[in-house]
Amino acid sequence: MNTPLAFSDTGSGLPLVLLHAFPLSREMWTPQASLAEQVRLITPDLYGFGATALPPDGWTVDSMADRLASWLTELRVAEPIVLGGLSMGGYVALAFARRHPERLRGLILADTKAEADTADARANRDKMIEFVRQNSAADVVEQLLPKLLGDTTRANNPELLVTVRGIGMQQTQDGVAAALAALRDRPDATPGLAAIRVPTLVIVGAEDTLTPPAVSRTLAAGIAGAKLEEIPKAGHLSNLEAPSEFTEMVRRFVANV
Repeated sequence: MNTPLAFSDTGSGLPLVLLHAFPLSREMWTPQASLAEQVRLITPDLYGFGATALPPDGWTVDSMADRLASWLTELRVAEPIVLGGLSMGGYVALAFARRHPERLRGLILADTKAEADTADARANRDKMIEFVRQNSAADVVEQLLPKLLGDTTRANNPELLVTVRGIGMQQTQDGVAAALAALRDRPDATPGLAAIRVPTLVIVGAEDTLTPPAVSRTLAAGIAGAKLEEIPKAGHLSNLEAPSEFTEMVRRFVANV
């Protein structure tokens, strides 16, 4: 039996599905709520986050992508969708593009990359899995905050630090650990970029140190016709750090797909 996905579903028209970052939930898309005036905005909680349960055997980016495809059928979304993902959500979106290309009308990849983890990155994932097992999801968020948010945000927007902490604290040790394993083991998506044939928007925060602008330029260059947008003074969670700019970029993109 497929694990049910908790989700929000507002607006009507073209389906726009947005996939959240690690270690957050669909709550991170709250600043983009106004997109529902233009599209049918659907935001699920990925496996083990928010109100979505963790499958007994864990998950991979491929199994999550396949579940999204079957879930769209359950929602009676038959037409091709615009799929967007930020960071972890972007990894799942790339897996969806590879495995279910016929269900795509457009693709939004924000603060993410195609490459698999390096050996060092995999080792760091293992260390973080051990850390969360001995501590809590809140401790993981606290450790990640300097990388999740840009310098400008951390200096000038302390309220957002509180918001991100609050979302992260709601997650579970098991959910965070399972996601770390899924991220560690994800395949290299680079070979599949040339096969992407739908309009694609790549967004990156200028102050993103986890997936920097140079990485996003490489990602965009690998997809025919992809457009790259860089947001000044934003870090890895660009939709939260520069909500107006991010939302407007998405709004313009979906108006033309």
